[in-house]
Amino acid sequence: MLTVHHLNNSRSQRVLWLLEELGVPYEIVRYQRLPSMQAPKELRAIHPLGKSPVITDNGNTIAESGAIVEYIVETYGNGRLIPPPKTPERLRYTYWLHYAEGSAMPLLLQKLLFTLAPKRAPALLRPFVKPVFDTMLRTLVDPQLRQHIAFWEGELSKSEWFAGNDFTAADIQMSFPLEAASARAGLDENYPKAWAWLQRIHACPAYQRALEKGGPYEVGR
Repeated sequence: MLTVHHLNNSRSQRVLWLLEELGVPYEIVRYQRLPSMQAPKELRAIHPLGKSPVITDNGNTIAESGAIVEYIVETYGNGRLIPPPKTPERLRYTYWLHYAEGSAMPLLLQKLLFTLAPKRAPALLRPFVKPVFDTMLRTLVDPQLRQHIAFWEGELSKSEWFAGNDFTAADIQMSFPLEAASARAGLDENYPKAWAWLQRIHACPAYQRALEKGGPYEVGR
C-alpha cells in the first residue's frame, strides 16, 4: 500500500488531498516538527534529505511535491485530474505544477524567515537585526509577492481553475502557496478571484477528509 510520510504543517497535506480525490488507499506515518520547526531526524531514514513530503510505494521512494503529484496521477489517476495531452490546458497544468515550488514558495519562505528571524535573534541583537530584515522585506520580498498575487488573480480571471475550467492536480499543487499567501502575504478579499478559489478548495469534500486525516494544519506558522 502507498505510504505517506506525513509531517505536520507541511506540504504533505496536499498529497493526502490528492489521494483522497482519486480514492487511492494509503496509510500515514506521522512525524512531528521539532520546536525549531525543522523535521525530525527520523525522516532521514526514509529519504537522505529528511524532508516532507515523501511517499513510498511498490518499492519506490519519491520526494518533492511535484514529482509525487506526477507519480500519483500517472500511476493511479486513469486520466483524472489532468488535462488531455497536447492541449493548452495541459500546458497550463504543467506550468502551475512546477511554478508552485519553483517560483512561488521560495518567496513565501523568504517572507516567513525574514519575519521570524528578528524574533529568534538574541535579545541584545534584535534592535540591530530587525531593521535589516524589515528593509529586505519592504524592498525585495513584499513587492515581488504582490506581483505574484496579482498574477494569480489575473490568471484566475481567465478560468475558474488554474489549468482551465476543470479542477486538476495543478490546483492541489497550488493550494499551499495561496494558503501561505493568505496567512502572511496579503492575499485577501481584495483579490476576489484568488480569494474565491481558496474558498472553493476549502469546500471540497476530499480536502476536508484530508484535513481530518492529516491533523491540525496551520500553514501560516
